[in-house]
Amino acid sequence: MKPIEAINDFVIKFANVNGSGSASANELFAKAILRMGVPVSPRNIFPSNIQGLPTWYEARVCEKGYLGRRGGVDLMVAMNPQTWDADIAEIEPGGYLFYDSTRPIPESKFRPDINIIGIPLTEISNATYTDPRQRQLFKNIIYVGALSILLAVDAEVFEKLFAEQYKGKEALLDSNIRALHLGRDYVTKNMKAPLGIRVQKADKVGNQIFTDGNSAAALGCVYGGATVAAWYPITPSSSVPEAFQKYCDKYRTDPSTGLNRFAIVQAEDELASIGMVVGAGWNGARAFTATSGPGISLMAEFIGLAYFAEIPVTIINVQRGGPSTGMPTRTQQSDLLACAYASHGDTKHVMLLPEDPYECFEFGAVALDLADRLQTPIFFMTDLDIGMNQRLSKPFVWDDARTYDRGKVMTAEELEAGKDFGRYKDVDGDGIAWRTLPGTHPTKGAYFTRGTTRDPYARYSERGPDYIYNMERLLRKFATAADMVPQPVFDKASKPTKLGVIYFGSTSPAMKEGLDILNAEGIHLDAMRLRAFPFPASVEAFIAEHEQVYLVEQNRDAQMHSILVNELSIDPAKMIKVLHYDGTPITARFITDYIRTHLNAGASKASKTKKEKEVA
Repeated sequence: MKPIEAINDFVIKFANVNGSGSASANELFAKAILRMGVPVSPRNIFPSNIQGLPTWYEARVCEKGYLGRRGGVDLMVAMNPQTWDADIAEIEPGGYLFYDSTRPIPESKFRPDINIIGIPLTEISNATYTDPRQRQLFKNIIYVGALSILLAVDAEVFEKLFAEQYKGKEALLDSNIRALHLGRDYVTKNMKAPLGIRVQKADKVGNQIFTDGNSAAALGCVYGGATVAAWYPITPSSSVPEAFQKYCDKYRTDPSTGLNRFAIVQAEDELASIGMVVGAGWNGARAFTATSGPGISLMAEFIGLAYFAEIPVTIINVQRGGPSTGMPTRTQQSDLLACAYASHGDTKHVMLLPEDPYECFEFGAVALDLADRLQTPIFFMTDLDIGMNQRLSKPFVWDDARTYDRGKVMTAEELEAGKDFGRYKDVDGDGIAWRTLPGTHPTKGAYFTRGTTRDPYARYSERGPDYIYNMERLLRKFATAADMVPQPVFDKASKPTKLGVIYFGSTSPAMKEGLDILNAEGIHLDAMRLRAFPFPASVEAFIAEHEQVYLVEQNRDAQMHSILVNELSIDPAKMIKVLHYDGTPITARFITDYIRTHLNAGASKASKTKKEKEVA
């Protein structure tokens, strides 16, 4: 089998044991490629325990800038005997297997159509170090050093990264550089290098930043004016409030007094955290909580209260695999229905659907504005893939002249002048009533906040007409929201087509590559990326313009399909479900294979029908 040959375009996957110290070494490898000027998109696939179970780190190296998973592996770094067979099976024909050859492995455990690279990593490490923990940790750096020669990555790049990481800690700096060169020296003396796949210096990274969605969302909340966060730890959202704490310590501390201008509470559970945020929003603070699917389930009653009492709340949901505990460290888009219609009774909630860290930053601020303007819970729907994996992103942008939009908040001056105040009264047809903040006026503008039925002036009422008035007003407000939320992004095919595709959130990187692949094959699709719910009129128009529309999402039950059918006047038959839900991020190969197979099956069926008619 001819070895794969590619420059700046390959997939490398590290198969390790959780708790072995491999994560930092693997991340070092990815950062080195970035320093070579070549885009790389890594994904950490890790277990939900502390130590011992399998973990993987997959890095997509792509000078063209594709950041999604491609599908398949060109070079497997197999460091975990538990997963050996499955790891070997993933390698593309002609690909490469890198492994620790200290202990002999039967020939039957290899494949004849791949290229074998065995290096006695444990032997090298044991001959150099005596401490057991050092032997394990530096073995990881040794394999990074070996890979740097095999893939033609400059040693100076790694040495500079080490110098930055261990500044002021010369002993650690020297020991890591030594381990790096142990691997480099072994390959130089004993092997032919570089491989058919390799890295070549380029200038394709530009001014992009390397960050994760959770950090970006937290920073967006700081810029968006959030001063209160209440949360309960849950994977994969915990790093959102942790990052918010870090940024607040830097940006929300009074420089003269040193006092904090923020409040962050780690509550006793999810129910308490959403209660605190609802209270803060009612009091006029911009507040948010961060959680995942199980937390949403627990928060449902308070979410219903905030919806019906119309209190601004931002809920960042970093989705993971469900139901129940599910797969805590895997990614899915499986909380759409739970959030769109959260709580009992008739509810509809705004959802924002960012695609990457840039939009996580942008939507963090947008969510807080929308919560105030619409006086309602706003669901910020990211997931583990976007939230916890570092990726290249456009630099964040903020307009210093931007002001916070608090929406319809009546002032003391307006109340004093005799302006009519009905807390739940629709005065201009958009469904959004005026509100007051506590302490606005000593005698005017007060109202009773309740989760029970009321009339337009917040007075308790069980009259049917009052209930209907309020529920229909909430629907008008939801319709108003459709024009306020981030609008869809459209990508027209290079040729006229009756085929369309809809996608959203973390499916975006793989979808962009998939569209290019299909276009090169002569399969043309108009594309629409959803960025929010409720849907503006342009969404229904897009579907109506096409005979078949593929809908790509990462859950079992086609939840976005259900929402589209429920909310719009569309024919469900023209919507083709493309569903990926094994917990790993969707690949471009999965998308293209599905669409290609579906179109071929349709063409075959049409041809058979035509022949049957001719025979008849």
